[in-house]
Amino acid sequence: MLHFDSDYMRGAHPKVLERLIETNLEQTSGYGTDEYTLRTKKLILDACGIASGNVWFLVGGTQTNSTVIDALLRHHEGVIAADSSHINSHEAGAIESTGHKVLTLQNHDGKLQASEIEQLMEDFYSDESRDHCVKPAMVYISHPTEYGTLYSLTELSEISEVCHKFKLPLYLDGARLGYALASDVNDISLKDVARLCDVFYIGGTKCGTLFGEAVVTSKPELLPAFFSLIKQHGALLSKGRLTALQFEALFTDNLYERICRNAILQAMKIKNAFLERGYELFIDSPTNQQFFNLPNQTIEYLKRWATFEQWGPKGREYTPVRFVTDWGTSDEEIQQLISKLSAI
Repeated sequence: MLHFDSDYMRGAHPKVLERLIETNLEQTSGYGTDEYTLRTKKLILDACGIASGNVWFLVGGTQTNSTVIDALLRHHEGVIAADSSHINSHEAGAIESTGHKVLTLQNHDGKLQASEIEQLMEDFYSDESRDHCVKPAMVYISHPTEYGTLYSLTELSEISEVCHKFKLPLYLDGARLGYALASDVNDISLKDVARLCDVFYIGGTKCGTLFGEAVVTSKPELLPAFFSLIKQHGALLSKGRLTALQFEALFTDNLYERICRNAILQAMKIKNAFLERGYELFIDSPTNQQFFNLPNQTIEYLKRWATFEQWGPKGREYTPVRFVTDWGTSDEEIQQLISKLSAI
């Protein structure tokens, strides 16, 4: 069976496992106070072009989003996000469970628009009853978006400018950031993300590690007592070096972006194979998530050999689906999928 459900299904890149095995029998202090963690933090800050900042290692993406957003907001405040965003659509109310409302704006190919964030803030401050309302107090975006689409450097710069105007921390969910950086159409660098976003995280779980996400900021003052909040949210490992060692491997010899590039190349092969056979795109994504609107009979046929996600309600004749590649997707897996597609 071929698996294209998501990019967290494989274990870890061999270089990551090698680093864990090399240090397996060592004993170090816990909770990220060890030398490996300190060294990895510097590797990441250097890669981001941050002279003075901080990095924290958490376990998973939903924990990271809920912890960071909870840290950035006061009790009466909410987070602005696209209606299609991961925190609004696929995190089972994790943000709301911390007491914060997700304040949604209509997505544009999965993205927010700076002008609409600005209009929302102007409407809020012109409302005389605003003290009775949830205050919009930060902005959440992801790169890539939930639809696999990408912000341009211009779009990200415009959003950052609006956020600074209204003193809204800009937080970027980077669960798949490596796949954004590796895309042919991407014009945003890791240093751009660090410069334009107040807080962001570099995803490991979907990009080559067994688990783990790295929260990065050049403004640690925005996250006071963040260590304690990480523990409150159940996202802190006592064996803290295990996460740091995995990121050390990813940020040595540019491994992070190199392995994510494979996912893009393989995803484009899938896109081209479907398009060449007359199938329609549901969403035009330049990253490792590919969306198609397929006849139901085609879906049922392909399910005999491959797993992939239905993307929304099943239609009468056609249903949107998603195929996802990852850092380890092989040429053989792609060829097997294409051969089954060709046999229809």
